[in-house]
Amino acid sequence: MGTLTATEQSAVEHAAAEPMLRQVEAWAAVNSGSRNLAGLATVAGLIADAFAALPGALALVDPAPVDAVDDGGRRVPLEHGRNLHLKVRPEAPVQLLLTGHMDTVFGADHPFQALTWLEDGVLGGPGVADMKGGIAVMLAALKAVEASELGPRLGYEVIINSDEEVGSAGSAALIAAAARGKSAALTYEPSALPDGTLAGARPGSGNFSLIVHGRSAHAGRNPEDGRNALVAAADLALRLKGARYQGLSINPARIDGGGPNNVVPDLAILRVNLRPATPDDEARAHALTERLVADVAAEHDVTIDAHGGFGRPPKPMTADAEKLFKLVAAAGADLGQAIGWQATGGVCDGNNIAACGVPVVDTMGVRGGKIHSMEEYLIADSLAERSALSALTLLRLAGAAA
Repeated sequence: MGTLTATEQSAVEHAAAEPMLRQVEAWAAVNSGSRNLAGLATVAGLIADAFAALPGALALVDPAPVDAVDDGGRRVPLEHGRNLHLKVRPEAPVQLLLTGHMDTVFGADHPFQALTWLEDGVLGGPGVADMKGGIAVMLAALKAVEASELGPRLGYEVIINSDEEVGSAGSAALIAAAARGKSAALTYEPSALPDGTLAGARPGSGNFSLIVHGRSAHAGRNPEDGRNALVAAADLALRLKGARYQGLSINPARIDGGGPNNVVPDLAILRVNLRPATPDDEARAHALTERLVADVAAEHDVTIDAHGGFGRPPKPMTADAEKLFKLVAAAGADLGQAIGWQATGGVCDGNNIAACGVPVVDTMGVRGGKIHSMEEYLIADSLAERSALSALTLLRLAGAAA
């Protein structure tokens, strides 16, 4: 371990002593799947009550309007929960952004609902690692900073959104606005590996619904008069899958449409996910998709409308990002924590923050694993470890401008 100043030592001890485990147990006991609006409202209230211990202006903000394509090819409104927004000392010399999410992937009717101690120090449960544990770590670190003499030097905004697990469409604009003018950001996703390794570069992610309109006809009497939307959608799926390359993965995930066996189907919706490795790959993916859509539409004499986009831009490891990672790693070393990082295939709100030109470390949350599964777990000791890491990182970011 390195040598900490008296101010730093006091802050890390303060952070580690916060009642984080009790908070995680209370928050994770309430289902807050991304589509469970009632559960999200309850959890938002609980988290808002906890964050009210911090200074500044706190509000629960309505999501931006979002729509989606249903199985009939119609655009329909898609509801999301409210998002917590806290702004503290906007006049301070150092301005940071901290983000997290209150939603989980486990819906109200999912069988994974209960908390269980899997073994000594390992808590299993929905959202304990991803990321109610991370929210508790964030709050503990901020409370420690507020008790520090360096606290007045630090201004920050906190966004805890309700729709991260479904792409943050209702909160993306809020996050982008909060990122404006910030020197750095920390996001509290769980560590990339159970040993505490951080996620470095990330690819982007785009989700599209490609709505194919053909022409119905009798499958026996006059099939030649029809234009089979299902066949066109299947052809497009195969062409997209075949167009993938090293910097772009493409996953045709689902086709909706079709009908009775004796009718040429006039509607199909192809759902597809594309993951570009770099901004150049994203631009190439746009051009590639447009070309294949036009080719299939012409060949099958159908029309194809595209809905969706790249909600998660690629997050490359820039020089500024590497500098921030090294600051976190140095703080970890001084606490006796070995902190490394590696590229990962997942995406999160860190992608959106990085696209705003703000360096971000987006896996400052707890150590745990098997997220998005019924075996998700939290290593309880990591609550104290990671809150100390965050508190020290925040103090050093605040002190850098001193």
